[in-house]
Amino acid sequence: MKRALVVAALAGALVGCLTRPLLGPRLTGTCDGACAHYVECKPGHADLDRGRCLAECPDVFSDSDSLMAYESLSCSDAVEFVDGNAAKTAKTAAKR
Repeated sequence: MKRALVVAALAGALVGCLTRPLLGPRLTGTCDGACAHYVECKPGHADLDRGRCLAECPDVFSDSDSLMAYESLSCSDAVEFVDGNAAKTAKTAAKR
């Protein structure tokens, strides 16, 4: 009986670990969610970047669908969308 409970708990934990990669990121459709994605993707000055993102977000995104589309971008694309190509170029130059 005890072993069955342990096996069930482990199976539940494994399913939980697999669900996120299969379902993808949680999309909120909000500026808060979009900016959280941006800050998560861009290490550095999180408070400054988040504040700037939250201030600019309503002017850039007009609806929840466009915000969810942004939240689904890869990290490199999300940062490039906000910061432009200069950030990608500087990152590439730093690797050389």
